[in-house]
Amino acid sequence: MSEDVTRDIFVTGLKNAHAMENQALSIMKPQIKRIENYPDIAAKLEQHITETEGQIVRLEEILTSLAEDHSSLKDLALSFTGSMAALGHSVAGDEILKNSMANFAFENFEIAAYKSLITIAELGGFSSVVGSLQMNLDQEIAMANWLESNLRPTTIKFANLKEAGQTAKV
Repeated sequence: MSEDVTRDIFVTGLKNAHAMENQALSIMKPQIKRIENYPDIAAKLEQHITETEGQIVRLEEILTSLAEDHSSLKDLALSFTGSMAALGHSVAGDEILKNSMANFAFENFEIAAYKSLITIAELGGFSSVVGSLQMNLDQEIAMANWLESNLRPTTIKFANLKEAGQTAKV
């Protein structure tokens, strides 16, 4: 594969990852505003928002090092779809469960995206940025693991609140 083709694939992937992380923020931030009965989830989302903001900075630094910029159009489009997804779950009677499942799926999408970016970075000779991408990947894996390990307790708490006649949504 030519150097130019590899670079183009890498830059496109970085721009997509930047937009993906902005989408993640637009999904998580509205969730936090609605959470009342799940402080552990709210705290973890707050932590991951901070991590995500750092991931965006690292992606921007990589793009800058390549004399590239993120795609404002992609950022806007994916942020909008993320906001709509969060809004869609807000009317569900089991919003916390839907959000937990959707967040878990999204984290795994991000994991796949970073694994692919790392592979392209290695193929294209961009080894100097692999550490930053690996840091993003490690944070996504940690969040996915947390979500997976907390799905059962969240479901149980939701069911118990619902059975007790309390607000179980958020």
